[in-house]
Amino acid sequence: MAGVTYRRGRWACAHLLLLLALGVALAACGNPVTVERLDARTVQTELTSNALTTGRLSGASQIALRRMNLLALFETDAPAAIRATAQAMIKANGNPDLMFAMAEMAFLEGERSKDRAYFLAAVVSSYAYLFPTNAENRPSAFDPRLRTAADLYNRALTRGLASADEIHVDLRPGDYALPFGATLTIDYDPAAARWAGRELGNFIPAAELHIEGLQNRYRETGLGAPLAADIAPAPSADGLYITPALKLPVTALLRLDITTDAITTGRYHGRLQLYPGNEERTIEIGGQKVPLEIEPTASLAYALSNSTAWKSELSGFFQGDLFDTMPTQLFGLEPYRPGRIPVVMVHGTASSAGRWADMINDLRNDPDIRDKFQFWLFVYNTGNPVPLSALRLREALEATVARLDPDKRDPALHKMVLVGHSQGGLLAKLLVVDVGSKLFDRFSTKPLDELKLSDETRTMLRRALYLTPMPDVSRVIFIATPHRGSFRASISIASLMGRFITLPLSVTRLFAETLDGNADAVQLEPHSIRRTSVYAMTPGSPFATTTSTIPVAPSVAAHSIIAVAGDGPVETGDDGVVKYESAHIDEAKSELVVRSTHSVQANPLAVAEVKRILQLHWAESCPVGCYPTNMTVASANPIAPRPASIRRAAAKQP
Repeated sequence: MAGVTYRRGRWACAHLLLLLALGVALAACGNPVTVERLDARTVQTELTSNALTTGRLSGASQIALRRMNLLALFETDAPAAIRATAQAMIKANGNPDLMFAMAEMAFLEGERSKDRAYFLAAVVSSYAYLFPTNAENRPSAFDPRLRTAADLYNRALTRGLASADEIHVDLRPGDYALPFGATLTIDYDPAAARWAGRELGNFIPAAELHIEGLQNRYRETGLGAPLAADIAPAPSADGLYITPALKLPVTALLRLDITTDAITTGRYHGRLQLYPGNEERTIEIGGQKVPLEIEPTASLAYALSNSTAWKSELSGFFQGDLFDTMPTQLFGLEPYRPGRIPVVMVHGTASSAGRWADMINDLRNDPDIRDKFQFWLFVYNTGNPVPLSALRLREALEATVARLDPDKRDPALHKMVLVGHSQGGLLAKLLVVDVGSKLFDRFSTKPLDELKLSDETRTMLRRALYLTPMPDVSRVIFIATPHRGSFRASISIASLMGRFITLPLSVTRLFAETLDGNADAVQLEPHSIRRTSVYAMTPGSPFATTTSTIPVAPSVAAHSIIAVAGDGPVETGDDGVVKYESAHIDEAKSELVVRSTHSVQANPLAVAEVKRILQLHWAESCPVGCYPTNMTVASANPIAPRPASIRRAAAKQP
């Protein structure tokens, strides 16, 4: 029995060993390649992974390195792998696969080591990949490496030329070290960093800015490092004043001489050039038309983030002489361009020009608008009497037009469009109405010439109250404008606010002189609230009841954009500040009602309506283009006509 047991035990062990051997054999014969179905997002992330998006080499670069048995080395000793790849590039005479792999490798090593030499090596390699000496090696437009190489070039150029504090980009000539003894010589003329006669400086990498507060970020993809530049004030203002807060979008481009000799010797040469984003959008490299990378929204946001405009909103309301020391209250966003129609934007109460940011951002980034119009901004002390602020607007426009086009050779300049939000709409209206003596009659029971006044005061009152349409304005857009007053500007609020508003000394002297010598004729109480804008916008005030009955002149096309909050009936609705019945005017060529609160100027529907109106204005005012005649302005840029897509605005869109 014992022997039988032993034999069975031996058989069981042998059976177990046989099963184990069979399992090993089966495992050895199993398929080592497997596949798994992934979702579209995961697949796309895997396919587009590269040095910029995930911080890992792209699949194409991994293949190139794996073929040379360098991929593992790159993971453990990146400089050694880069050196070996550089040597392979020399032997392969600029192989595009190796060029692209080198660009990615150098960028990643630059990020790891913080050594700018690697970033500049990435610039050289990506440029060599994009613009090879052999045209047959040019990347296909469908090759994803083309866009990645351009992005590597753009980002690496920014990092390679970063200032010591890594805040600015330092544009300067010189010899720059590349890895392993190679060099890059950059030619650059700092005097070329000018725009419209103004010096540019403090270049900030715009692509690296995170933006909040603007609805849309516009960027034009292409080649070059997009920057935001400070603009030095012009020594004199012989044309249009440029807002001092402006940051100009510019593109820095390093043109490289990529030759076989340069690759072999490691001695590279390039020319650094600067392109203002509002002037040039494409360049030529190696016979190819290449778009420049531009970040207009980032530059706008950067300017607004550091602007003093926000601080001036309340001070500009309460302090009536805040802007009196400025050379002008009218500013442009770019130099005067003959052939482009001015669009003058006027902000509302306790507000600033910065509140137009979203609308300006959308309009100026539409080529069909940008190439036909130029945008001007008017700032004013919003607590001052409305007629006084309107007079300042008229005077600023008249002075600017006289400076820019004294001989009236630019037809576009004399077809202005005024866009006013809230109180800004009231200012705009006073430039497009024929008032006669109606306003003055509410001010005095005696004719102006019979009042005891100095010549200066009499002239001021005549210009502020006896109004005729300004001939250079042919269209006006009212946005949430309280033509019949704002229910928020009640008498009690006006009384409270009036106690804190300080009027300019010139205005207080004017009223004092008028009252002192003509107390029996002037219909104005001594209390200051009856001189402020808040009182003028009070329903039932003499100003509101008078101006609301005066229609826009027939020679000017008027349009209304009215905000109504909620979903109730339009006719009885309001935007929280202005009622529909106050914003509505019968003479409007079109009226669009937008479901919004009072700050409707940033609403996409309002922006689209302004765009539609501007397209209509161009089609009616410049059907064959607005070509300046015999002008010698250096910035002249006549615009060829383009077909405009115009839609009709409904009489009312609830």
